[in-house]
Amino acid sequence: MSLNNRLEARSLVDMIVERLEASIVSGEIPPGTKLSEVALAHSLGVSRGPLREAIRRLEGRKLLQRTPNIGVRVAELTENDLSEILVIREALEGMACREACLKMPDSEIKALRQLLRRHGSQAGLKKGTGYYQEGKDFDFHFRIIKGSQNERLIQMLCGDLYDLLRVYRYKSSTLAGRAKAAYNEHEKIVLAIESRDPDAAEAAMREHLRNARAYLEQRKDGDCT
Repeated sequence: MSLNNRLEARSLVDMIVERLEASIVSGEIPPGTKLSEVALAHSLGVSRGPLREAIRRLEGRKLLQRTPNIGVRVAELTENDLSEILVIREALEGMACREACLKMPDSEIKALRQLLRRHGSQAGLKKGTGYYQEGKDFDFHFRIIKGSQNERLIQMLCGDLYDLLRVYRYKSSTLAGRAKAAYNEHEKIVLAIESRDPDAAEAAMREHLRNARAYLEQRKDGDCT
């Protein structure tokens, strides 16, 4: 294979990963869904070679799970696991937000504000139908966690379950009123960081995550009625 062909193959895999990731996080492909390589390759208009590589990458990021003799499914968390993880993240992200407030350079805080403005222009957010965030540097939470400059916190919060939790964060934002409320809570967090008020920053982040957990529990209760 020539160098150009290898580059094109890698670029195609990247695009497939991005398409599948967006479909999973947005709920277009819900948690627990079994994937068919044949159907996916047809719908994406790609061959099965790069598709399989994309699937392997998403398995590595814990968005997909492979079970012997069954196949590949979109990963999911039990309601109990999700609740316990969100309680832990409230404490850890609150701490990360406090650290970021003290350590982020002014330039990074300005970039965080600009990111929030870009989020605010989303059509789904304006309509109140959902608040979608891409991963890593395009994710409000990721930027703050990285801004803490605490490697232990970064490893714990941006490790194995980071991408899977994005699925449930987006799901909570699709509930009535949550998208705009979440955005307003992000605004409150940024204001506290801009003011260099670590107590207010930690409190705002913890309140934000408590509210997100409450909305997910509301969805669970609604499913039971």
